[in-house]
Amino acid sequence: MKLRNVFAMITAAAMTLSLAACSGQSTASSTSSASSDSSSSAASESSVSSEKSTASEESSGASYTIGICNYVDDASLNQIVDNINARLAEIESEQGITINVKYDNCNADANVMNQIIANFAADNVDLMVGVATPVAMAMQSATEDSKTPVVFAAVSDPVGAGLVASLEEPGSNVTGSSDNLDTNSVMNLIFAQNPDAKKIGLLYDVGQDSSTAAIEHAKAYLDDKGVEYVERTATTAEEVALAAQALVSDGVDAVFTPTDNTIMKAELAIYETFADAGIPHYTGADSFALNGAFLGYGVDYANLGRETADMIASILTEGKDPATTPVITFDNGTATVNTEICEKLGLDFDTVSEAFAPYCTRVEEITTAESFSDLES
Repeated sequence: MKLRNVFAMITAAAMTLSLAACSGQSTASSTSSASSDSSSSAASESSVSSEKSTASEESSGASYTIGICNYVDDASLNQIVDNINARLAEIESEQGITINVKYDNCNADANVMNQIIANFAADNVDLMVGVATPVAMAMQSATEDSKTPVVFAAVSDPVGAGLVASLEEPGSNVTGSSDNLDTNSVMNLIFAQNPDAKKIGLLYDVGQDSSTAAIEHAKAYLDDKGVEYVERTATTAEEVALAAQALVSDGVDAVFTPTDNTIMKAELAIYETFADAGIPHYTGADSFALNGAFLGYGVDYANLGRETADMIASILTEGKDPATTPVITFDNGTATVNTEICEKLGLDFDTVSEAFAPYCTRVEEITTAESFSDLES
């Protein structure tokens, strides 16, 4: 009986010691967790947002979140966005970082655009990307207090739009890439192909900042040359179609459109109007030629997208200041000719290329499609 009592006492003591040990382990674990939480809190305080801190723990390097807003769904701007994303993915791999991209398209609706930008601000994105002038201007206004970096893409006249103080020294939290159009070069191509052109049509949207300077330059060029011009403007797809028909009735010898997003979006609906009438449409981007214009002259938008992505990365990862980061500009030297339209106009591509050669870096061929990806499939 005594032995049984002694054994019971020993067993109870052992259980007590075991519970104490478990309690000690639990306390140590709790202390470790508290230390981890404290470290996590400190890391969170040093980051721009809690989302970035969480993403950082999941990757081997730093994590950033950017918001991209596209102005409208067209071949040029979509090509820019696609190449920004592709290049950012490469940069993630090269630098061992994570770049979370929030993307939206406002489809030229100012109210939607402002809401998208407000959402980016509420999400505490590290940087905003505005594709086209209207988006860049809205982002500039929305970040006046926060000073969140803004990188624009495909803004034709960033100084004229008030986005930057100068191309070399932007001066604030906004910088980016410009697709500035060399209007005189396009005008030279018109008369290289048809030296006897007597009347030129100018087709554009008066509300597009990207068209303002280019159209003024075109008028000045034609005035100096003593050539008549007719202006037709439009703000909707329906108006663009009517304006195109009006230019045919006006008897123009050629039509010029700068990098105007309104006309670009409607190009697939109007290109046959001009082609059937034997009128070549000269434009400010290869995407117009993709969608049926006779010629697109200007920057390589795929390259513009990649260069813009490099700028985004330099601001995020190297701490570059947008105020002192020069705006990226490009050599507008490529003429892209739609060979199907060239044939329909009764022109020989080789002859056209030879005529254009003195006025551009190179002449490229393209056929009609809705998007560049369609040509690859």
